[in-house]
Order: sequence, then C-alpha cells, then structure tokens
Amino acid sequence: MAQDGDRQVWQLAGNPDARPHLDTFLRYGVALIGPGDPGPWTAERPEGHFADEISSSGRAVRAFASEMKVGDMILLRTGGSTIAAVGVVASEYMYLSQFDDVNGWDLQHARRVRWCRLPQEYTFESAVFGSNPARCSRTWSDEAKSYAEKFVNSPPTSWQDAPLPALPVEDPVLADVPEGLGDIVAQAQDLVRLYWDRDGFGEHPAEDEMVAHFVVPLLRGLGWPPERIGVKWRYIDVALFTALPRTPETCCLVIEAKRLGAGVEGALDQGKRYVAGLGKTCDVMVTDGIRYRLYDGSRDFEPVAYANLVRLKVTALDLFNHIRRQ
Repeated sequence: MAQDGDRQVWQLAGNPDARPHLDTFLRYGVALIGPGDPGPWTAERPEGHFADEISSSGRAVRAFASEMKVGDMILLRTGGSTIAAVGVVASEYMYLSQFDDVNGWDLQHARRVRWCRLPQEYTFESAVFGSNPARCSRTWSDEAKSYAEKFVNSPPTSWQDAPLPALPVEDPVLADVPEGLGDIVAQAQDLVRLYWDRDGFGEHPAEDEMVAHFVVPLLRGLGWPPERIGVKWRYIDVALFTALPRTPETCCLVIEAKRLGAGVEGALDQGKRYVAGLGKTCDVMVTDGIRYRLYDGSRDFEPVAYANLVRLKVTALDLFNHIRRQ
C-alpha cells in the first residue's frame, strides 16, 4: 500500500464521448477502463494480446494495472479541467467481466475505489490534465496534486474507511434470441466489426443508415407494421403509434437515433424535447442501431431497460417485451 509520501495522483475520465460512466463508478465503488474484451492484463501476455503498447489505450491499461497502487488518489474527471469526485484506490488490479458493456464500452479492467463525490463539480484554474488527456493517467500537475492531498487529509475522512459497495451480479448471456429477431441480431453481429474498421469500411454509418438497416427492422421483428412506424415524423427520427391516424395522441414511443459510435445516452434530452412538443406523456428510446436504452416518460424519464444487439444479455428481454406490439 502506498504511504502518504509515495501516494500518486491519477486522473480518470468519467464521461468520455457522451457515454457517462461516472454514476457506475460511484455506485459500485470502482474505477474502470478498457478495452477489456481481449482479456485480463498480464505482464507476460503475448505481444498484441491486449493492445498495441504504443497506443494510448495500451499504455493506459498497463499503467492502470501495474503502476497504480492501493492508497493512490484518483480525480474523477468530467471535462478537461473539471472533476466530480476524489477517490482512494482500495484494491489491486482486477478483471470484472460484469462490466463488459458500460454504455457500450468494454471496461473490464478494474480497481475498487472509495469515492467521495463533491457537492458540486470543481474546476481547476489551469488545464491540469493537459490539452488532450488520456482516459486514465498519472497526473504531474502541482495544482492537481495539491488539491488531491488537501482533500483526502481534510475532515471528514470517514469515507476513506467506509465499506465498499457490493459489485453487480453478472448478467447472463441471452442464449435464445426471441422469435422474429434472429436475422437482425445476426446482422448486427456480422456487421458491427466491419463498421468499426475505418480502413476496411470508411467513415461510420450515419444515423439515418442505422435507422434503415437496424431500428426499423428491429421494430418490424417485434410486430410493428410499417404504417405504425413513423420515420422523420414531425422531425422525430422514429415514432411508434398505437393506432391510426398518426397524431400526437396516438404516439406511444419516441426514438432518437445517433450515429454509430456516439454516446446514445446523450440523445435523451432531444427525445424529451420532442415529447414536450407532443403535449403528452410518452416514453423515449435512444439508439445507435446497435444499442437501445429505454426511458419511462411516466417516471420522469427514468432508464428502465437496455439491449445491445452484439452483447445480448437476459435483461435485454425487458426492453424487447416492453416495446413489442401486443
């Protein structure tokens, strides 16, 4: 365990690319980074097993797994110079498979952390993490180090000894794809790797392309006829209707789409604005064609279901059953 004079200060991104991880980190007492799909980090792994060592992701995972020490301090970053929490590392490196899909990212590389969330975000006077900070790295800024040291040494300090929250139970893989969805799930699993290959495919497909190839076919597979699926209806990417004619009164679901690779969770606000324009309560679903997150309009848009077509878990059935046409 690092002693006071040897404690390093690290920075960790909590909201990269509009994919909020901060709440997950705080709820479960973890620090997570990826990519984790290639498996646990080991010093003996073959060249290229995890990631190219000269890449930023490879360096970050290596430092996170082998250089970070129990007792080190972490500043949980929400922007280039803004933080939302301070943490103390509470465990050695771990590989936690239950975090294979955190808002679309594979973040299985883990440390347990005792976090203290700030009453409000704190912004440093200078760019203490650099102009283009890595997702996780040691920080050498005197300003950041001084802040972290003063924070952990100032009362109350009871949070540094508090019990760690329980980790989530791993969600089992969905073995049997629901009837009507086999083709679209197979298509997603076949194509998503190609879509991410910039050299082999080119630019990521736009949101309209993902709506055409995935969102509408998924809805058709769940029993919705074409006349009940509105595309670009009143500027809404996709809308579902309980009956004809297609009016605000019969609209039952607003779907806001983002391009592949964008954080779909950031699309909720746009979906809520469309619902407000309808003048009625309505659920919202956000998607990039591969990932789908559903929000309950009657419960202040609380997230209630999630599905990832290339990482289908048992809980995806909640989303499919909720939007399946009865």
